[in-house]
Amino acid sequence: MAALAIAVFSGWRDWRRARRENLDAVGIVDWPTVQILALIVAAILASIAFTA
Repeated sequence: MAALAIAVFSGWRDWRRARRENLDAVGIVDWPTVQILALIVAAILASIAFTA
């Protein structure tokens, strides 16, 4: 559940980053990468949970 929550949060933050008013205000975190990694972790953990 935590990995899915992180994926949803990073998707929301990326959506906000794409629609920011000040284009010079860049962030430190690469939110699409965080979202992809969180989804991969969620998929791995779900497959482990369903096979156990």
